Amino acid sequence: MRLLLALAACMIPALAWAAEPVPVEIPNGDAKLRAVLYKPDGDGPFATVVGLHGCEGLLNAQGAPSARYRDWAQRLNTAGFAVVLPDSYASRGIAGSQCAVRSRAVRPDRERVGDVQAARGWLHEQAWVAGDRIALLGWSNGGIAALWAVRPRLAPKDGKADFRSAAALYPGCRRLLNAAWSTRVPTLVLVGAADDQIRPADCQQMVAGAKGRSARAVIHVYQGAYHDFDHPSRRMQTRSGYAFSADGSGRVHTGTHPSARADALRRVPEWLKR
Repeated sequence: MRLLLALAACMIPALAWAAEPVPVEIPNGDAKLRAVLYKPDGDGPFATVVGLHGCEGLLNAQGAPSARYRDWAQRLNTAGFAVVLPDSYASRGIAGSQCAVRSRAVRPDRERVGDVQAARGWLHEQAWVAGDRIALLGWSNGGIAALWAVRPRLAPKDGKADFRSAAALYPGCRRLLNAAWSTRVPTLVLVGAADDQIRPADCQQMVAGAKGRSARAVIHVYQGAYHDFDHPSRRMQTRSGYAFSADGSGRVHTGTHPSARADALRRVPEWLKR
C-alpha cells in the first residue's frame, strides 16, 4: 500500500505550493537566451539547476513550460533548488517540436553547449545563486547537450566555480561513445532498457569507457522503461516520423513508467545535492 501511494503521489502533474515561472533573458554573445526561472521563496543563496529541454522544445501550445519541465522544476524547488530552463529553440525563432528534423539548426554539441555556458555565466552574477552549487540536468536532446558540456576540454577558465554535478535522462550516446566521452564533474545517466528512440547499450558502453580517465560517472538502467519514463502523465504510445530512432524506422515508444519515474524523482535530487 505504501508503494502504491508513493507511485500515485509521483504522478501528480503540478505542485501547488511551489513557485511559478518567471521569464528571464540571459546574455548569449550578441543575442539573448530566453529562459524561465523557478525560484524558491527567499533570498537564497540557492543551489541551482540548469535544465535542458528535449527535441520537443520547452513550451507547450499555450506558451507555458510543458508538463515534464514544470513538474521537475517545481519538485526541485521543494527540494531547495532554484531552476532555470533555457529555451534553446524559441530564443532562435524556432517554433514547435524538432523531433522530426534530422538537420537541426540548434545542435546539442554546439549551440546548446553555448547556451549552457551562457546560463552558467549569468547565474554566477545573481546574488540568490550559490555559485559553488550549480548543476546540470538534461532530458533526451538536452541530456546529450549536458554530456557534451561537461567534457574536460570545456572546463571554464573564468576563475568561477564549475558545475557541481550533472544528470542526463535518456540521452542518445552514440556520438559521445565514438568521441571517447569523459566528464570533469560527477555525472549520472538514467535510461530505460526498452528505449527504442536511443540505444541504451551505447550509454552503458560510454560510461564504462570513461572509467579511469574521468570524474565519477554512473548509469542506472530501468527495466521495462521506454523514452520519457519520467513524464508525469503520458500514457504509453507509439509515435512515428521521428528523425532519430534506434532502428532507423522513425517509430518510437514513449510513456510514463511509474516505478522508473518514482526512482528518478528520488535519485536525481540526491545526486545533484552532492
